[in-house]
Amino acid sequence: MIHYKELGLVNSRELFKGAIKGGYAIPAFNFNNLEQLQAIIGACVETKSPVILQVSKGARKYANQTLLQYLAKGAVEYAKELGYAVPIVLHLDHGDAFETCKACIETGFSSVMIDGSHLPYEENIKVTRQVVEFAHQYDVTVEGELGVLAGIEDEVSAEHSSYTRPEEVEDFVKHTGVDSLAISIGTSHGAFKFKVKPGEMPPPLRFDILEEVEKRLPGFPIVLHGASSVPQDIVDEINRYGGKLDNTAGVSEDQLRRAASSAVCKINIDSDGRLAMTAAIRKVLTEKPSEFDPRNYLGPARDKLKELYKHKIVNVLGSAGKA
Repeated sequence: MIHYKELGLVNSRELFKGAIKGGYAIPAFNFNNLEQLQAIIGACVETKSPVILQVSKGARKYANQTLLQYLAKGAVEYAKELGYAVPIVLHLDHGDAFETCKACIETGFSSVMIDGSHLPYEENIKVTRQVVEFAHQYDVTVEGELGVLAGIEDEVSAEHSSYTRPEEVEDFVKHTGVDSLAISIGTSHGAFKFKVKPGEMPPPLRFDILEEVEKRLPGFPIVLHGASSVPQDIVDEINRYGGKLDNTAGVSEDQLRRAASSAVCKINIDSDGRLAMTAAIRKVLTEKPSEFDPRNYLGPARDKLKELYKHKIVNVLGSAGKA
């Protein structure tokens, strides 16, 4: 077994305490490869923001668990090399079973999510409690989920969403012992979040649910999944260079800022990063069709992702300077 502290990582407990007290949210950025990791660490060091590196089950399979372990350790050392040792969490996103969470804990993850939201309530409690009991032996923090987000991202898929029921949250936290709770208030997974006509806005988030959850769990860390904004200028750039993305919209940055100033202390962003990298790659390969060196299209993609994430940290999440 490799404990996360051997890799120089931290768990999310103290980061969440700071976020709740300071009224900001920790960025939780998904990554699958080296260029994404370089962009994330570069953005967080330049803004002096703590960060949660998220790995889905699919990304773990794609990147290889052994390589991920050393990438995480490399991220810690890379931050130091860039001049500021920001706190880094390695988190399993949407763990689907106890066995998956256990394997991640044993190979250096400092935080895991067990997503039993698709299960009957009592079964969700049972599997979440099982993960918590194992994880806490190694000081690994655990995120649970109540409510279902619609959309598709990696192996997470749901046709319809169901809002979190505030009357269940106290009982769920009490009987599972989770360290944070992901709730459903109207966000969704993937780039195709809300089908809209040009100029239209997607439906607003259910802040009334969030406020009721806050009342029932004062000071408890809340998590938002599916919180990409789907920037229209990036979507337009993809389409300009040969892509075909239909009219779609994500969560407005104003709503995310409001969420970040509440009990929401972790906001997950993945699709925006995928879109930014795709736009940069398409641009290079369209303007230079003879290009075949991956460094010459992945490099610009990495740079575009870094600038996007710096914007999110400084202007949306409020975590700049909190490392």
